[in-house]
Amino acid sequence: MSRRPRVDLDAFPKAPTHEEWLKLSAAERRRVVDALPDEVTDAEMSPPEGDLHFWGKVSALDTLRSHFRRKQRAVYLACELPVYYPGERRFAPDLLAVVGAEDKERGKWVVDAEGQGLDVVMEVHVGGDRRKDAIDNVERYARLGIPEYFIFDRNTPALVAYRLASKGKKYVPIVPQHGRYRCERLGLDLQLENGKLRFFDGNALLLETTELAERLERMVDDLQNRLEEEKSRREEETRKREEETRKREEETRKREEETRKREEETRKREEAERKVAELERQLKKRK
Repeated sequence: MSRRPRVDLDAFPKAPTHEEWLKLSAAERRRVVDALPDEVTDAEMSPPEGDLHFWGKVSALDTLRSHFRRKQRAVYLACELPVYYPGERRFAPDLLAVVGAEDKERGKWVVDAEGQGLDVVMEVHVGGDRRKDAIDNVERYARLGIPEYFIFDRNTPALVAYRLASKGKKYVPIVPQHGRYRCERLGLDLQLENGKLRFFDGNALLLETTELAERLERMVDDLQNRLEEEKSRREEETRKREEETRKREEETRKREEETRKREEETRKREEAERKVAELERQLKKRK
């Protein structure tokens, strides 16, 4: 396999240094930001790595974005967004997070224009040389002052995490606790489960949109089943009440019929007794 030709990455567009930025007027700053490209070239990025790489970052983005929107917490998240630090080569990490930033669509992140740098970066490694993610970026992201950096290696699979040391711009490894890596900036824990990257808020697992949709579908199905069962139960109770009412009405009708028969028998008996008495009276008169 032929190697890609070496490219002078410093030749690509950069944001001005912070000192240069401070000297610009508001209008000049807007022009500088507008002039910075919203994309990076193929020469600056790793070659495409298929579904493992794509879903590794997109699933994380989907899960985190859904979580923070439900929490109504301002966290900006993006995949492969061009990032411009003052006077530095641009880069486009697989996933980035900025706490406190407005969650809106952007074409790029210009640190001086936004007023803050990245809080968390995650790179998803699938194939090829690990040096860029595991060595070069560890040094670079620490030097830029990015507080936390995570590497999700989908081949191993493994999760490696770094946090800026309390002093200086060097990373120290984040030591997992019971298999979970704490992300202080996001207030979440990360863990691998069967090769899949999962996020936890305390002990609560954050679900992906598809998982939430499946859970909602099951809840709707369960609710529909309970409603149908309740409807059937009410219909059965109504049927039983109507049957009991019919039986009571039938019993009442029978009692009324028996009363009518007894009254008729009494009337006939009284009529017969009256006739007998009348015959006896007539016999006495003949004597």
